[in-house]
Amino acid sequence: MDYQKLRNGSDIRGVALDGIEGQPITLFEDVCRDIGRGFALWLIKKTGKKAGLRVSVGRDSRLSGERLASWICSSMTEAGLDVCDFGMASTPAMFMSTVTEGYEYDGAVMITASHLPFNRNGFKFFTRDGGLEGSDIKEILAFAESSETTGLSAGKLTTGEFMSAYAEILANKIRKATGSDKPLSGFRIVVDAGNGAGGFFVDKVLAPLGADTAGSRYLDPDGSFPNHIPNPEDKKAMESITEAVRETGADLGIIFDTDVDRAGAVLSDGSELNRNRIIALLSAILLREHPGTTIVTDSITSTGLAKFIEEKGGVHHRFKRGYRNVINESVRLNRAGQDSQLAIETSGHGALKENYFLDDGAYLVTKLLIELARGKKEGYTLESLISTLDEPAESVEFRMNILLDDFKAYGQNVIDELSAYAEKQSGWSLAPSNFEGVRVNLDKNHGNGWFLLRLSLHDPLLPLNIESDEVGGAKKIAAELAEFIKAYDKLDAAALINFAK
Repeated sequence: MDYQKLRNGSDIRGVALDGIEGQPITLFEDVCRDIGRGFALWLIKKTGKKAGLRVSVGRDSRLSGERLASWICSSMTEAGLDVCDFGMASTPAMFMSTVTEGYEYDGAVMITASHLPFNRNGFKFFTRDGGLEGSDIKEILAFAESSETTGLSAGKLTTGEFMSAYAEILANKIRKATGSDKPLSGFRIVVDAGNGAGGFFVDKVLAPLGADTAGSRYLDPDGSFPNHIPNPEDKKAMESITEAVRETGADLGIIFDTDVDRAGAVLSDGSELNRNRIIALLSAILLREHPGTTIVTDSITSTGLAKFIEEKGGVHHRFKRGYRNVINESVRLNRAGQDSQLAIETSGHGALKENYFLDDGAYLVTKLLIELARGKKEGYTLESLISTLDEPAESVEFRMNILLDDFKAYGQNVIDELSAYAEKQSGWSLAPSNFEGVRVNLDKNHGNGWFLLRLSLHDPLLPLNIESDEVGGAKKIAAELAEFIKAYDKLDAAALINFAK
């Protein structure tokens, strides 16, 4: 097989289990072993070291995780690396194992496919410099396809546990920031881990800090995900944590994705804290700590969020979709001398400058918990921090499939022609400083909102986001846009056209 087809951005993803028609297994034992050898070869080249290289390996709750771990661990050991299998872990914790005193592994591997269905799995890789880029994954897979070996004698394979040390880092951060050993005493905080790897947060972080966690849900790892997909963007998942907050009268509800690199929350009034709202809250916190900082977000954030950040004294820098894109842009700005403390997607992928620019859902939650405890002392609530956020009256998304093999050229042509079309339309104006697709603002006579049409990073489709500040406005915008889209017969726009009727 072509190993490069397993690359998904800066990760490796594939099918590890039977069970879904039309999705044959791609992560066979020999493939996983080759990937392990490929990573060993890449790490030797990257570090310039041959002797004594140490790698940690962790996995989320997926049913195939233990098997894939055994294959890649033994392969890397045979290639000459000393490997420690941590068992159940989170993706951010695996990076932290490379920089935490007393551990400081040369590399780390996390076995996960994030929120994808139960049959999928994959690999994420880290060094002390952070997560690998797409170009690094290409090189690892090229090594995997080759017959090259390290030529080293076998290393050692041991087992260990890191989540306790990682959780202690988070708990101590909250203690230090609040000046209290048990700053969450008196708070009811519930967690929905969705049977992923996030259940540790209850017993290892919240309980030691004094929180009452009764009413938390689905903390036990179960890779069949029997209750809901662990995903803060999933409607059923958010309904579950919202229900838990309302049933228990909790002060805060927390939800993680499978490998805990993303998080969402529910406030005490039952309102969801995700997408634009969680970005706004984190922006408010960071702009108080770092006045004037730049907040980098993905391309589909709302006009109201941009206004909120600017009113708080910050700079909103809307960039491309893709969490690596957003993080790398924030890093680039800092290197250019423009302070940027937060890079975050509406999906819940968020990375802070103060935390290695690591997208870590649990770390984002620690910032919320610090603020929750401070607010109780100083007389404010989390809700009050985003009370001035203007939210859209309507928000819809359409994902229009491109019915061609050469989908990128076709999709880009649609975007280019729409951009030219928009310049001539009454009531339409191209958004300035747009880095992805075409974003158009529409005045009050044409829907009172905006739309963004962009080309998917990996799939043959054009996602379309529409927001309006008035009820019925999204339909107006869709109707105007549908007149243009109808001309493209290789674009499946049926859902948009039906919505616009």
